[in-house]
Order: sequence, then C-alpha cells, then structure tokens
Amino acid sequence: MPIPHQVKKLKRSLAREEVYEQVRGWIVEGILKPGEMVRDMELAESLGVSRTPVREALRRLEDEGLIETAKHKWTRVALLDPQQADELYGIVQRLEAYALELAQPKLTQADFTILEAINAKLSEAIERHDAKAALEADNAFHQIWIDRSGNQELAQILADLKVKLRRLELAHFDSKDAVESVKEHSFIIQSLRAGNSSKALRAIQSNWEGATDRFAQRVRRQEATRA
Repeated sequence: MPIPHQVKKLKRSLAREEVYEQVRGWIVEGILKPGEMVRDMELAESLGVSRTPVREALRRLEDEGLIETAKHKWTRVALLDPQQADELYGIVQRLEAYALELAQPKLTQADFTILEAINAKLSEAIERHDAKAALEADNAFHQIWIDRSGNQELAQILADLKVKLRRLELAHFDSKDAVESVKEHSFIIQSLRAGNSSKALRAIQSNWEGATDRFAQRVRRQEATRA
C-alpha cells in the first residue's frame, strides 16, 4: 500500500477526524488506487496514531462507498464504476439548481467577480493539463452559490456526492473536453449578471448535462483504447 512518505503525524486529540480526511483524500486523488488493499496497522503507523481512529475512519469510508470489505478477509479501496456517474450527475444537477434558486437574490457584483476569477483559474489549469487544479477550480466555482444558498443541509449533501464524482472525474480527466466547461461557466456568469433567473438555471442545467455527456464520451474513448 503506497502511503506517501513523510506524512505529518497527527495530534491525538484530533486524530479521528484528521485520519478520516487524510485517507479519504488519498482515495479521491487516486494515491490509494481502486482495488488496492488497505491495512489499518500500516495506516496507523504512517499517521502516528492508534488503530482505533483508523478503523473508525475506514468504517465511515465504507458507509460512503469509498471502501469495500469482506468480513475477516480484506479491506480495499472501492472499485470505480463509471456508470455511477450518470446517477450522481443527475442528482447534483437538480440540487445545484435548487441551491442557485435560493442564492440568486443574495448574489452580489463581488460574487460575480469572484466567479470570473475562478473560471480564469480553471482555464489556466486546463491549459497546464493539471487535472487536480482544474477540478478544484471547477468545484470552487459551483461552491459560490451553494454557500450563498444559506442551506447547510443542502451544502453537505452536495459535498458528499461530489467526493464520489471527483474521484471518477480525476480518473477520466481530459483537458480537451474540460475547455467546454469554461465556456459554459462564462454563460452562467453572464446570465447571473443580467439578473435573468430562468436563463441562469438553464445555464446550470446545460453545464451539468454537458459534463455528463463529456464524461460518458471519455469513458467510451478510454475503453476503446484498452480494447
């Protein structure tokens, strides 16, 4: 199990949550790869904690579908299922549209400026073929109106869903396709600046539908290459 070298040892008082966040991050970013066996003792030694918070973290990750276990046999990183993306994209699209409905009356010119700056960062990351930075920028863009919605339950549900989506997107990233997202984001900003609620909602829907289609096309291309 290739745990990164020189992992910062965790403070015992914060170990439970930090172990969970660290291991989840390794899984989402592909450091711990799909199907890879996970050993609680090895993780505990690397992070400088007891096995208890590691086991608790692995149970939480299993509940989230990021870890799979066969009782008394093995624990491994969950395999990727590209078909799951279809389900996730559809749910996220509808929840984000609701978040935007709640947020629109609260969005300011300063928010629009931030959205433009984030979209520029996304474009730069795509030009560098930096998948991680591109996906972080994309998530930050959408997070603006999720935060402005003021609905913490909605924000948490979306955050949990997007962890699974990000793992799939990192594994199937293609900078050529991602350029379309920058264009779609620009149209979202334009609609929001104009105060056109219905147009902005259609733009959000179009962005997520485009992401769904592009992901499916990438998976098909990669499968054809492996065949």
